[in-house]
Formats: sequence, structure tokens, C-alpha cells
Amino acid sequence: MAATEPVPPSHDRPLYRVKRLLLGPPLITEELRTEKLSNPMALGVLASDCMSSTAYGPEEILRALVPVIGAAAFSLLLPITGVVILVLLLLTLCYRDVVTVYTRAGGSYVVARENFGPNVAQIAAVALLIDYVVTVAVQTAAGTDALVSLAHLAGGGFTGFDRFRTPLSVLVVLVLMYGNLRGIREAGRAFALPAYLFMVAVGAMLVTGAVRLAVDGRLPHAYLHASGAVPLGSPGGGALYGASLFIVLRAFANGGSSLTGLEAISNGVSAFREPQGVNARRTLVAMSCTLGVMVLGVSLLARATHAIPYTDGNPTVIAQEAHLLFGSGWFGTVGLIYVQLATALILYTGANTPFTGFPFLASFVAEDSFLPRQLTRRGHRLAFSNGIIVLTALALALLLVTGGSVDRLVALYAIGVFTGFTMAAAGLTAYHFRRREPGRRFKLLVNAAAGVASALVVLIFAVTKFAEGAWLVVILFPLGVGALVRINRQYRAEAAAMDQLPAPGADRAPWRRHVVYVLVDSLDLATFKALRYAHGLAPDEIRAIHFMIDERHARALMERWTDSMGTTVPLEVIACPDRRLNQAVRTLARETTHGGGTALTLLVPRRTYGSVLGHILHRDTGDAIGKAVDLPDVAVTILPFDVDAAVRRLESGRRARSA
Repeated sequence: MAATEPVPPSHDRPLYRVKRLLLGPPLITEELRTEKLSNPMALGVLASDCMSSTAYGPEEILRALVPVIGAAAFSLLLPITGVVILVLLLLTLCYRDVVTVYTRAGGSYVVARENFGPNVAQIAAVALLIDYVVTVAVQTAAGTDALVSLAHLAGGGFTGFDRFRTPLSVLVVLVLMYGNLRGIREAGRAFALPAYLFMVAVGAMLVTGAVRLAVDGRLPHAYLHASGAVPLGSPGGGALYGASLFIVLRAFANGGSSLTGLEAISNGVSAFREPQGVNARRTLVAMSCTLGVMVLGVSLLARATHAIPYTDGNPTVIAQEAHLLFGSGWFGTVGLIYVQLATALILYTGANTPFTGFPFLASFVAEDSFLPRQLTRRGHRLAFSNGIIVLTALALALLLVTGGSVDRLVALYAIGVFTGFTMAAAGLTAYHFRRREPGRRFKLLVNAAAGVASALVVLIFAVTKFAEGAWLVVILFPLGVGALVRINRQYRAEAAAMDQLPAPGADRAPWRRHVVYVLVDSLDLATFKALRYAHGLAPDEIRAIHFMIDERHARALMERWTDSMGTTVPLEVIACPDRRLNQAVRTLARETTHGGGTALTLLVPRRTYGSVLGHILHRDTGDAIGKAVDLPDVAVTILPFDVDAAVRRLESGRRARSA
């Protein structure tokens, strides 16, 4: 197939020139195979969401425990973190299996669809779509908290930055949208580095803590009764330090937020270089090992320093740890600034992971006809632009509604992602159950355990966080699944209707006559083009029709028609006293085709303008008329005519003749 020549930039319309300026030159589809990520870059891009949750996962555990059992929460922190890491191990083995068996991107959605059918798979689709939206909001809000915490600690308690929390988060989301609209490779280059900077920051804290512990025998403690700190509860006796099972489960559910983003690699397998499955598997294992070390390390430091959550979220636990470990003086200030900036960067870029996963997933669901098919189209720079824009709009709405509060957003968080985990594990359990293959029993055991653990987290989160906002997700799930199934039903109904139609040319048209009506609003270049087109159709009859809404305008039009047009087609004026133009056109079309045997083509001149002035000076009713006339024997053809281009050609011809 021959390729068409690209349009020269000088011929582009003004809006397209702006788009090209902002996003860069368009990428052709053949370049898509070069828009892939290496393993180190994929780790930075796709794992940022997962690893950045280190910054708030352990803090959310303490936030549930401290108001109940006070300082005893630091002793209970490590056992709960250990359980979270055990779940991480199960899910890593599960998703390693996912990217091995299903090398196409899509993650738990593809697993559920292949093993349970497309309708059940919409549970996973809704879960992941919700998770991606909440992830953008949580990550950006937490990143802003890191900057606010830096202002608190390095600025001697400065709080003037607080009022900019939500606007700054909104600005970051818009920047992320822009970066991803530019294309996969450029987004990767920009967003990979912060992940490694954050790894170095956490590593530096752990090394500093180990050195100070070896030298001093202990680490400095935070002041538990500081102004703004979460009030301390009273510890009791017993194995759980007086905390009820409900509180422990709630803390565990909060800690489960550390595992969000684990599915991003399986949802973005197609972004890897070949062999995609092998590279995705290696990157997944590297990400999980790094995450486990960092979460455990931050929890150990929190236990050793007694860094306590604050009511408004600032300063954060990890910021207090850095402040206590690095101390005061220039070294401590530099260390604190580095840790907080690295934390803010990875949290912000962690919000970039959904900008890769959401559009890919939405395109898969749309390919299955459960979402609008516009989401399958790649845009100017080969990204799924429509999905990126939808994600941005939903995340911004969530940020504005919650005021950018991480604690309020976490209540919406883990249900979606752990539902996706459950669907992936259950799907793989069903997959291996139906097959006889080496290692089958181990794979069945691992995936079944991962599915049960994930389902328990969903249940725990739904119960313990219900009043704090989880009720919204519980309600959105059935509504979302119902909406996706309804879209699919509509697409299937349209496909069934198409199947009932005879093939083009299979039956002869029943028409004996073909007439063409040219709808005339004014005497201009568009009308002249429409008349020429009508003659080219060689119909049995051509009529020029003007529906009279303004009698003076109609009279002037008739006079000019006779004097200026030079056509044999007379202008017929039909009164439209109630000014319902669309209804008048429909009535005329119905009367013309009444009784059958007559095919009618309505030619509607549509003027297009490259300048804003052209839109202001002229009205355009062609599209509205085309939508209003929907009759069996009537075809509506809208003829676009670029008025500005015609004027430029005319002026150019005049200049050439005068020269």
C-alpha cells in the first residue's frame, strides 16, 4: 500500500500548529516499535508508583494504631509490616506468573477475561480504572506533603506553604498529562531518574541509621507530644498491646497501600522491549525486592526514632526520620532537603504510572466493546491521548473534592487495586487448574493463597474504612460494571443490526427517480460549489431550495440569484413562518419521497473558516440539518468549503495578473 506524503507544516491550521509546537512533530505509526522502554528505564517509570508508597505506607499503619495504643504502636509496627511483606511475596509470585503466561499488556483484566469471560472481567476493569484514578490523586497529594514537610522542618516551622497544597497538586497532574501526551519515550526519560534518586535517599537513611546506632547505641527520638501530632492512646496489656483485632486489621489494611502499583508492570508489558515477557518478569522481581527492603527499612527507622504521624499530615514520618537521622547543621539540612526532594519527585512521578497503565487498559476494554472505541486511538505522539485526558480530568476532580488529603484518599485506594489482585490470582488459579504442567501444584498453591489474601484485604478495607470513604468505592463498583456492560450491549445491538442488512449490491435499489435539492442559505462560494457538485451527480432533477425565515433576505437572495449565479437551476423559496428550519427540511424530504420510488439527496453547503473572524461573521446550520433528517430514502451530503482558502487563491490570482 502506497503511503501518502505528509502535509507540509506551512499548510497546517493554526490550532494544529499550536499542538505541534507544544507536543512536538507527530510520530508515524511505524515508529511505534521504537517507542519502547529498556528494563532500567521501565523500572524507573512503571515502578515509581509502587516504590513511592514507601513514603506513606508505614505512616498509615501508625496513623491507625497511635490514637489507640500510643507509643506501643511502634512495637506493633514491625509485625504488621512483616505481614504486608508476606502478601507482597505472594503477589510478586502471582504477577510473575501473569507476565509469563499473558505477555500482552492488560494484567488482571486480560487474566480475568481469558478465564472467566468478558462480563466478569469488567470487575477487574472497574477495579483497575478506579485504582489508577485514585493513584494519581494520592501520589500527587503525598508529593506535595513531602514539600510542605520540608518547609516545616527546614524552615523552622514555616506553615505558609500549606495554602498552596491543592493548587500545586493540580499543577503537577497537568504537567504529567503534558509529558505523557508527548509520547512514551520522552515520558520515560523524564520520569525514570526520580525512582533511583529515592532509592539512594532511603539507602542513605538506612546507612546513616546503622552507623549512628553502632556508634551511639541508639537513635534520637521524636517528641511524641508535639503540637499537631496525632494524640496518643493508652496502651493496654496482651499480645496486641491492648489494640482490638479491628484496629489491627485496620492498620494492616492501611499498610496494604504500600503494595499499590504492583500491577503496573503487568498492565504495561507492551511498553517493554522484546522479549517483553522476560523483561517484564525481571523488572517485576527487581521492583518487589526493592520495595520490600525500603518498606521494612522505613518501618524499622520509625520504630527506632518514634517518628509520629501528624493530624494534618505534615511533617510526614519519613521527613521526621531524615531530620532525626541527619541531625542539624549543614550536613543535616542538605540530607533532609535531598531526601524530601527525592521523595516528592518519586511521589509525583509515581503518579505517572497510571498515565501509562490507564490508557493501555482503557484501550483493551474498548477493543472488547465495553468502553467507547475512541479510547483505542493513538494520538499525535502515538500515546492514547483520549485515555490520558480522561484520567487527568477524573484525578483533578478527586483532588479538588478531597482537598488533596492523603488520609482521605487512602480510604478509596486499596479496594480497587486489591480487587484487581484478587481477579488476577483467581484467574491464574483457574488457568493452572485446567492444565497439567510442571510445577502445577506450586502454582495453584501460590495463586490461590494470593487470591485469598487479596480478597481478605478487600473485605478488611471495605469494613474498617467504610465510614471514611470506602463506601463510595463500594457503590461505584456495581455502577461501573453495569455501565460497562450497558455499553457492550449497545455495541452488540448495533453489530446485530448490521448483520441483518443485505450486502451492498446484493439487491437492486427500488428507486425510479433521483432528485437533488441544494439547500441555499445565501449566495456565496459554498453554494456555487454545491450546485456544481449537484450537476456532477447527473440526477433526474435539481432544485435549489431556500427556506424563508426573513422575507427581506429571501427577496434580496432571489434578485441576486437571477442576476449573478448564471445557472439554469431556479431558486425556490419555501415559507418557514415558525422558524423551525430543521422541521421544515424534514417535512419537504418526507413529501418528496412519499410513496417510494424516489431517492432524494440533500446537499448542504458547510462553510469552514481557518480564522476566528470567519466564524464570527458567518453562521453554520449545515450539521444541525444533517442530524435532523433521518429518512429511509434520503441521503444528506454536507459539502465543506474552505472560504479562507478560496479567498487566498483569489487574491493570489489577482496579484499574479497585476504583476
